[in-house]
Amino acid sequence: MRFLVSTIGSRGEAQPVTALAVRLKELGNDVKLVAPPDFEELVTGNGIDFTPVGPNLRNATAVKTTPDELRGLAEESVREQFRVVTKAAGQADVLVAGGALQHATRSVAESIGAHYVYASFCANTLPSPHHAPPAMLGRVPVNGTPEENLAHWDRQRHYFAFSRDTLNAERATLGLDPIDDVRDHIFGDAPWLAADPVLGPWPGPGELVQTGAWLTDDQRPLSPELAAFLDDGEPPVYFGLGSMRGAPDVARDAVEAARKLGKRVVLQRGWADLKLTDDAPDCIAIGEVNQQALFRRAAAIVHHGGAGTTTTAAAAGRPQIVLPHMYDQYYWGGQVERLNIGRSANAVTTEVLAEALQLSDHAAKVAVQVRTDGARVAAERLMAL
Repeated sequence: MRFLVSTIGSRGEAQPVTALAVRLKELGNDVKLVAPPDFEELVTGNGIDFTPVGPNLRNATAVKTTPDELRGLAEESVREQFRVVTKAAGQADVLVAGGALQHATRSVAESIGAHYVYASFCANTLPSPHHAPPAMLGRVPVNGTPEENLAHWDRQRHYFAFSRDTLNAERATLGLDPIDDVRDHIFGDAPWLAADPVLGPWPGPGELVQTGAWLTDDQRPLSPELAAFLDDGEPPVYFGLGSMRGAPDVARDAVEAARKLGKRVVLQRGWADLKLTDDAPDCIAIGEVNQQALFRRAAAIVHHGGAGTTTTAAAAGRPQIVLPHMYDQYYWGGQVERLNIGRSANAVTTEVLAEALQLSDHAAKVAVQVRTDGARVAAERLMAL
């Protein structure tokens, strides 16, 4: 079968769709993947045909824009998605959209008569009366009654509406009728949930396909420098914010908190280009890394609360501290608290870190329940469409 897998998001979306593409290819399918240019090495390094879409996100997220400029960039993104996805799709049998803001994928699938599947990586990005929607533009909705939650969802619907005219203009060029509700159009009639059922269960109403998280089997070795650091003492505290733009003092505070507890630190620079404040031997700064291998050797994991990082930390059986910044990260912080495998906080203090470290045994018990076969389950279901 021929598959096109597409995302327009950050590494939190690019990593899982790459995992899915790898599984589909292993099962003998022809697979192409569309993602922002930042992730070419990730995708091609796993042997998948890559097509870039949109600007380099790492550079784009560092530039401040006015609301009018943001609207113009969003409209251009819709047009670019249609151009790229239409060309890349060819005569694909199935188009998979991973994560939100996938304005073109369903329309292109309609135009070529292909199956369309929208996959979310977090339950609270899909409408339900049992949870509030994710944080948008700095607003963090609070869970309430079913009626209050649904009201939150209705208020957020307009975030998608700005692109309707551009989307419909592109649909017209494909000979398709206009749509009224952009959000419902993107989510489709039967969205999938690519999240672990223990960490992020679907609360309802109704049933949906929950495959488990889409994880790669990362076999990359740790660098000699990092391996030597790990071998030279007790398990360290890991600190990293992924593609978030964290303030430098957040890393400084985390290092100070760990040192007060006699813990070493592995600091991942990430897109914020975090730096250590000194060259003491109890800390090491690193770049891109095999998190699966590193997390198993950590005492605790401090991170931004992305779906993939949260799942990888949970599967490693290590306690975690979530420092949420946006979107679904507040949800994942809440889930970590619910399962008592870590803490969600605004900053890393000695007290918060000490509390998290006390949860090591419980985190190890939860780890054995975390599924690692989600990408394979999803690939097999897609082949059965």
